[in-house]
Amino acid sequence: MPAPLPLDPIAEAHRQWTLHGWGEVADGMAAVTSVMRAQQIMIARVEEVLKPFGLTFARYELLTLLHFTKSGALPMAKASARLQVHPTSVTNAVDRLEAAGLVRRTPHPSDRRATLIELTDVGRALAIEATEKLNAEVFARPGIPDADLEELLRVLSVMRHDAGDFDTGGTPTKW
Repeated sequence: MPAPLPLDPIAEAHRQWTLHGWGEVADGMAAVTSVMRAQQIMIARVEEVLKPFGLTFARYELLTLLHFTKSGALPMAKASARLQVHPTSVTNAVDRLEAAGLVRRTPHPSDRRATLIELTDVGRALAIEATEKLNAEVFARPGIPDADLEELLRVLSVMRHDAGDFDTGGTPTKW
């Protein structure tokens, strides 16, 4: 890991934004930049844990999604929607997971146009093992004080809702 910088680069960017006449949007720039940097930090921690399993976070998410289903299988289109990624991303992840013997494609029993992604026993075991490691090394200590987690989740939930990620129709959500 490189040595920490002697100043906060986002605070400096905020100062520069203000200096250059963009002060009215400097807080927004700092918020966007901070969230993007935080995402980089979190994904690096997650990927470090998943690397020995031969998984990326995208592939891990798909394995876990399948593990959480009753049957261990989902149509590719439904997996894409639930993971909020383009169908091509799911296809690429399935290609890799299938090559590793962790999932298999099977015909949908009632829709000839659809293909199911089905978790193999090896895939299920790997999903559980990787989750246990992530729980212990990342999720138990996400790098945010416990006292701040609820507020962060609330703020991010508002942002995701406003972006159209979900619509509960007025039913309250956890955050």
